[in-house]
Amino acid sequence: MERIELFDTTLRDGTQGEHVTLSVNDKVRIAHKLDAFGIDIIEGGWPGSNPKDQEFFERANQSTWQQASICAFGSTRRAQNITSQDPNLLALLNAKTDTVSIFGKSWLLHVKKALNVTSEENLDMIANSIQWLVESHRRVIYDAEHFFDGYKDDAHYALETLQAASEAGANVLVLCDTNGGTMPSEIAQITESVCSVMENHVIGIHAHNDSGVATANTVMAVEAGARHIQGTINGIGERTGNADLCTAIACLQYKLGYRCVSEEQLATLSDLSQFVYEICNMLPIDRAPFVGRSAFAHKGGIHVSAVMKEPCAYEHMDPKIVGNKRRVLVSDLSGQSNVRYKAQELGISLNGREEARNAVQRIKELEHLGYEFQGAEASFELLLRTIQGEDTEMFRLDRLRVHSEQDEKGLEWSEATVAVFVGEHRELAVGEGVGPVDALSRALNQALYHFYPHLENLRLADYKVRVLTPEKATAASVRVLIEHHDTRGEDTWHTVGVSPNILDASWQALTDGVRYYLLRNHSTVKPGQAVAV
Repeated sequence: MERIELFDTTLRDGTQGEHVTLSVNDKVRIAHKLDAFGIDIIEGGWPGSNPKDQEFFERANQSTWQQASICAFGSTRRAQNITSQDPNLLALLNAKTDTVSIFGKSWLLHVKKALNVTSEENLDMIANSIQWLVESHRRVIYDAEHFFDGYKDDAHYALETLQAASEAGANVLVLCDTNGGTMPSEIAQITESVCSVMENHVIGIHAHNDSGVATANTVMAVEAGARHIQGTINGIGERTGNADLCTAIACLQYKLGYRCVSEEQLATLSDLSQFVYEICNMLPIDRAPFVGRSAFAHKGGIHVSAVMKEPCAYEHMDPKIVGNKRRVLVSDLSGQSNVRYKAQELGISLNGREEARNAVQRIKELEHLGYEFQGAEASFELLLRTIQGEDTEMFRLDRLRVHSEQDEKGLEWSEATVAVFVGEHRELAVGEGVGPVDALSRALNQALYHFYPHLENLRLADYKVRVLTPEKATAASVRVLIEHHDTRGEDTWHTVGVSPNILDASWQALTDGVRYYLLRNHSTVKPGQAVAV
């Protein structure tokens, strides 16, 4: 089993992506997570470009690393500079990392137009820079920028740049598809040619995703002989991003038999993906291969029925291998298999085919009206329990009223009055909030508090509205999704309501969330009996 060296550039190239901003603490936390996962080289940033990256390297030098080598990034010397006095090269040494990564030009277009030097001067800049770093006892990874474009333009010169880096002592020669425009077949052909010429050197691949094939290009390069891959977690990066290491590692190790990390580390891949999304304050891509929330989700009834009998019927691998899990979705495409699977997952025992058939029919009727249970599994559980004959009411509405005002200074406030019955006992409460729904939530919790004191731990976390029938203008139906969470832990759950009246839809979703919380906490109150508080 051949070993692939993993080079992660999330902290450098990844931060060049739009909307990606990391503090020094963020970068240190991600670096330690990458180290624990089994990444060999972590590119921390460009120490000569900003104080944040310089501080990161200072922090990194004071840290203990299990496996990873921290790497500083920079460029070859400027044409007019003496190598030993070049500020960029000096910054690389001052970062005090064992490994450095520098890039140089492989495309004559850039040599002549961007650098405004001769082809011979560019070769000298590459060789001088690498030789000086090697003599300074650094392991040098040379990134041949725009290599594939340069090779297609002038293969002889592109190879000369690699030869210059090799003779100067570079440990790894990385072929970069900097503009992201090269196709997988071209990557394979060119990488194979380079490997045959530079047969005694480790060849790497650095692909960008501008054509949507960065990860495929990475895999193709390895099959053509590359043994060092560069990319970012979740594929974040400049423009359309970099090769996604999550997908590349899973493909190379599970599909093709290369060794990237241990099996135990591979089983933490999904956790690593979610961690980086969280630290970067980015919404996860549910449909991401291997690690996405939807990667092993099944919606069609025929699919679910088959997966329950034999998972490989509709799954290309066991989700546990990459730390993910199977999910079964419930919608108007569901069959009894979906409902039975979800019921079993929730610990609900459906008594016979009739209950499952009734549940499927009711779900389809509700989804036809606009309900959406894929993102509101708490409402789905309540529906199943009701169909099963379980009492999920706990309280019922007598009346409600919401009043919103705005003064001449633009200040706004909302007040809600809610009257509910718990058994035969009627409770009236008033709540003020930021907007009508927040006021309703506060009023309802206040009305129920005497019966269920632990409601003080319940919080309305998120509220979303979608117009379902915009062609009906003000008579349009809306779907409301509400998220609640328990302040005692990290539990969150989602509920749904649909109505032409936004207040009614909000009330449905709001009360479902409260009922679900009370059920989860085994709350029972005898009719007319209030709890002393």
